[in-house]
Amino acid sequence: MTLKETLKKIKKVDQAFILKASQRLDSLTKPRESLGRLEEFARRMVAITEELRPSVKKKIIFTFAADHGVAEEGVSAFPKEVTRQMVLNFLRGGAGINVLARHAGAEVAVVDIGVDCDFDEAEGLIRKKVVRGTRNIRKGPAMTPAEALQCVETGIELAEKYASKYSRDGLILGTGEMGIANTTPSSAVVAAFTGVAVAEITGRGTGIDDKAFGHKIAVIQDALNINKPNPKDPLDVLAKVGGAEIGGIAGLILGAASLRVPVVIDGFISTAGALIAYELNPATADYMFASHNSVEQGHRIMLDRIGLKPFVDLNLRLGEGTGSAIGISLIEAGLKIYNEMATFGEAGVSEEGS
Repeated sequence: MTLKETLKKIKKVDQAFILKASQRLDSLTKPRESLGRLEEFARRMVAITEELRPSVKKKIIFTFAADHGVAEEGVSAFPKEVTRQMVLNFLRGGAGINVLARHAGAEVAVVDIGVDCDFDEAEGLIRKKVVRGTRNIRKGPAMTPAEALQCVETGIELAEKYASKYSRDGLILGTGEMGIANTTPSSAVVAAFTGVAVAEITGRGTGIDDKAFGHKIAVIQDALNINKPNPKDPLDVLAKVGGAEIGGIAGLILGAASLRVPVVIDGFISTAGALIAYELNPATADYMFASHNSVEQGHRIMLDRIGLKPFVDLNLRLGEGTGSAIGISLIEAGLKIYNEMATFGEAGVSEEGS
């Protein structure tokens, strides 16, 4: 579907399913709400899927990879070629996301949406290149409007394809990314939408020193001053100061929401994509789960704007989809409680106040 068609399909979840899920949870052999947010995850999954006994059958984490022209400004501790090298590491199964995805029982799908390199066909690689890296946002727009739209529609296409391939019944998606310097455009996206000062939403990314950090803030401010992204036009923000992987993630979330498929969001860069999706259609928030609170200081600002509460705060700042793997495991735990725990009646246990 096109972006326009997808946006029309996204509706807020039906609160009646939240109430039905709550009734079952309150009948289980425990004090009410004693399993805290695990119960919240189960309620939300019932509402998203509109199934009274949902389960997780297929877990896929999409790791979108892209290069960034702004890397030439020295805003990252690592050189640009690390994007390509890490894609190969993902495909060999040797990265953090591979380890945590195996632990969660999830598939990792690596999407080349904008790497400045041509990869050979490989298992686990989806070749959907829109750009060979974005342009340097300190000198002009990251992408053309057409390229930005194509990135979003690529993400939508992937959500539709995998929902068709595996059936939306029991499907849960996760977001991840790889792109040297991509915290810089992500910070620019946050600043463009919120108007919060760049210094307040910018973090150290891969671990840059104080001098490089000050330079990074200046680069982001220059990018905003030069490009003047329109906060009322999310595609304009994406095209002017975003990144290909940010657009792909936004599209994946939009596609998932249009199909009533839950999607778990990773950290700072993934949430920049989630923010684009939210600004295009706020109802997408009902289908998102925020896996964690990143070390990057602008992350919580985005989560608050979308209305998402992170599952955990583990000082994560890797990206790749690592937080999504952890989040999927927690959602699955909540559903197992919901589906497998005995009710008071089944167990012959007296209820509270009886």
